[in-house]
Amino acid sequence: MSIAYSLTTTWLPMLVIVFVHGVFWSGLLTAAGAYVTDLMPAARRAEGIGYYGISTILAVAVAPAVGLWVYHHGWLWLCASIGILNVTMALIAMQLPETHRRRVAAGESWQWHEVIEWRVTVLSITLFLLAFGHGGITSFVAMYATRNGVTPNSLFFMVSAAAMVCTRPFAGALADRIGSVKVLAPCIILTMLGYTLLAMGGTKGWLIAAALVFGTGFGSAYPAFAAFVMRHIHETKRAAAFGGILAALDTGIGTGSITVGWIIQRYGFSAAYGTAACLAALSLPYFLLVSHRVFATTSDATR
Repeated sequence: MSIAYSLTTTWLPMLVIVFVHGVFWSGLLTAAGAYVTDLMPAARRAEGIGYYGISTILAVAVAPAVGLWVYHHGWLWLCASIGILNVTMALIAMQLPETHRRRVAAGESWQWHEVIEWRVTVLSITLFLLAFGHGGITSFVAMYATRNGVTPNSLFFMVSAAAMVCTRPFAGALADRIGSVKVLAPCIILTMLGYTLLAMGGTKGWLIAAALVFGTGFGSAYPAFAAFVMRHIHETKRAAAFGGILAALDTGIGTGSITVGWIIQRYGFSAAYGTAACLAALSLPYFLLVSHRVFATTSDATR
């Protein structure tokens, strides 16, 4: 895909490449999530998922600056550098021992009802509601900062990334100790408050406060949610479960980016992030209601 990007000069082939790229990228994230979960002891799963997620946070924090520096040398060099990173990833992955599942090892064929873990897919709408505003943040919060004269315009990303890195390990360990739901619930509330603070103002003080609250809440919500799901899913369905989780998360971010942009254009930033806060507020009651229904037979469904 990196080679294809380097040869692209018009937008239509780019869209085709992006679609194909997205298919393989979602497969990579799903397989990686299931693989690292196998390496984690069940008693420390939320903590492990939190550490695993820090790698993505750090990459997102560092990549834009590095990418712009490389881009000064040309589009071809940028694509080549990404291709080298992907080849390096593949070489590392080839050295990892495979974790065969019983059905695969026995040579049995898939059953259609096993391809999608419907309980996780339904429950993961929680993340869709929560991540809706995140799409609007990644796409437009820098513009929000620029409009209010805040420098650097990446301030929100820097502060929220720092908050995520500092709080994720502790939140994960706490979720393993007292239960995932008891950590997930306040994280959802903090995420909602982060959107609310953005709606209230875009000056430097408001952005820093919103970034701290949002980073703490959103950064720890995913590990707690994923650990909760993994506790209720059989090990042979972990990859399918991660597929449902990532589908909801990415769909929420993508839909939010488009919709929040439309709201900003017509009604302004405050209305857009206020809408995100309202949707995030719905995620907690939705989770509590649906989790008891889809995992009603599991004894620790409240954890």
